[in-house]
Amino acid sequence: MKEIEVVIDTEEIAEYFYRELIKRGYIPVESELDAMADITFDYLLEKCIIHEESSDE
Repeated sequence: MKEIEVVIDTEEIAEYFYRELIKRGYIPVESELDAMADITFDYLLEKCIIHEESSDE
């Protein structure tokens, strides 16, 4: 299987959730978006879809 490098940015995830929730008629606050982005990142880690690298790698 070929390995590819993907960078996951929780700020980008939060912005995506904001746009999508607005489309669906929800008005999220920033703290909710940050929590959702963190949960999404943790989910991807738990499912071994991504792995976290330290900044010195």
